[in-house]
Amino acid sequence: MKKPRSAALLDRAASIDRTSYEPAYMQLVNILRRSVASGVFRPGDQLPSEAQLCERYSVSPMTVRRAINLLADQGVISTAQGRGCFVKPVELGAAAFHLAALQDLFSDRETTTVKLLETRILSADERIARKLGIVVGDRTVYIRRLLSTDGVPAFYHREYLIYDPKRPIVEAEMEVTALRGLFSGTGETILKRGDLSLEAAILTADEARLLKATSPTAAFCIEHLFYDFDDCPISWGWFICPSERLRFNTQVGISGSITTRSGVQEK
Repeated sequence: MKKPRSAALLDRAASIDRTSYEPAYMQLVNILRRSVASGVFRPGDQLPSEAQLCERYSVSPMTVRRAINLLADQGVISTAQGRGCFVKPVELGAAAFHLAALQDLFSDRETTTVKLLETRILSADERIARKLGIVVGDRTVYIRRLLSTDGVPAFYHREYLIYDPKRPIVEAEMEVTALRGLFSGTGETILKRGDLSLEAAILTADEARLLKATSPTAAFCIEHLFYDFDDCPISWGWFICPSERLRFNTQVGISGSITTRSGVQEK
């Protein structure tokens, strides 16, 4: 087992600002993150002990424990009972990619248009029934729509909704209000959560025609299964778009500070 790295290796210029509105434990979190990001502490290294951190930054054991717990929650370190805290290695398998392209599409109401191509009542076949947890032959609402940005087709969407005249889901989906709320994080929605899966695909001739792409064309297919607040499936469908319409970016490893929701870095 590696020996604990000395607290003397920590940034000598770093200190806890008692006049700051930022809590002491969060300041300590960012000090330790910067030490990891700069390579002072590397994967597998053991952090200084609680007593060393208390002495170095003149903080209480409670402050150190809160900072350590937050670093563990963020995946920066792992803790072992009776052994201490260790810097975690980079895990590519834990990388998270965000659907920013879809979020931008739904957030920008000025440049995004939604064209309703078809809406009709459809009896559920075996596949639809299995996805929505209903009986084969039950009625569903089938919707097809085309989403465009600046007049250029971007995504083709097909969706099956459980038919229930007592629920507002159909009207909400016709106006895309539920989907806007789900992807943009704003507004009201009757959808509690969604399961999404992404896979490579080839546009069909009809999809290529609607999206004004050549056929065959590589594509991304984003399948969704949405649930209501009773955790019952309520909508199943998929978005499909030419592969060049989506780009996935993420970051692995540790950055030197935490970015807040407002985009301001916490130093």
